[in-house]
Amino acid sequence: MIYSVYNFIGFQVTTEDGYILSLQRIPVGRSGGTRGKRPPVLLQHGLLMDGITWLLLPPDQSLAFLLADNGFDVWIANTRGTRYSRGHVSLSPDDPAYWDWTWDELVAYDLPATFQYVHDQAGQNLHYVGHSLGTLMALAAFSKSQLVSSLRSAALLCPIAYVGQMSSPLARNAANNFLAEALHWLGLNEFDPRGEAVVKLLKIICNKPGIDCTDLLTSFTGQNCCLNSSIVDVFLSHEPQSTATKNMIHISQKMYDYDDEEKNREHYGETSPPAYNMRSIPNDLPLFLSYGGADALSDMNDVQLLLDSLEDPCC
Repeated sequence: MIYSVYNFIGFQVTTEDGYILSLQRIPVGRSGGTRGKRPPVLLQHGLLMDGITWLLLPPDQSLAFLLADNGFDVWIANTRGTRYSRGHVSLSPDDPAYWDWTWDELVAYDLPATFQYVHDQAGQNLHYVGHSLGTLMALAAFSKSQLVSSLRSAALLCPIAYVGQMSSPLARNAANNFLAEALHWLGLNEFDPRGEAVVKLLKIICNKPGIDCTDLLTSFTGQNCCLNSSIVDVFLSHEPQSTATKNMIHISQKMYDYDDEEKNREHYGETSPPAYNMRSIPNDLPLFLSYGGADALSDMNDVQLLLDSLEDPCC
């Protein structure tokens, strides 16, 4: 019913390293109107999600529909490896090389390709809304002065530039028990949360004290006042999505550490992975950060560390 009310247009974008990404566009809202004058906004989903997360609730609760109905030209991104972006010019998702990436590549390839495509199609600078990993991708790019010239503003929902204080029982135990590393060592390059290997390892972690996997979403993200069982059921019928196992390892790191000085030097030009410097983000860039006190992934102390960095720029 919801989808029939809105006009969706699909596009494909090829990154410089060969991944074929899908983009969905809602050019006008339910009231119609002139397309050309609408400011474009790009929505970037978080880790283990895809673009459909912006569309799962009714129009008065889904951000994509709200923006379209309020005069925006809405573009929805889908990162590599998710259900609508599994193409590549020469590789198949069955090839280990297909999954040889982390969010470094999302920053270097996916985000610029998507940004440029939306900018070219819309003919004007765009607004950006990122959630979770979508905030980290944007902040990393902005810290390298990428994309800033094409940007009007950025809204960062549940930012995770720093994750040292993350309180999620499931996420912390998965990290402490080297879940992603174990899968990587076993040669499983695709981190599929619905796959047999991940499910088996999660069952082991779920048996640990303090983790209640009967309420999997709460155990992962924390208490949420606004989620009921019907919403959770809708969400879990579409998500979670796959990512690279290498990317999961990387999430808790500044940049991916190859654990080998020569490989680090080959990839980064130095023996250890450099940090993305949040203080390098231009202080005149319009940023809006949204976070909540009960979020177990985007902890308030971590967000405060980010805010302190942004308020004390290096240049």
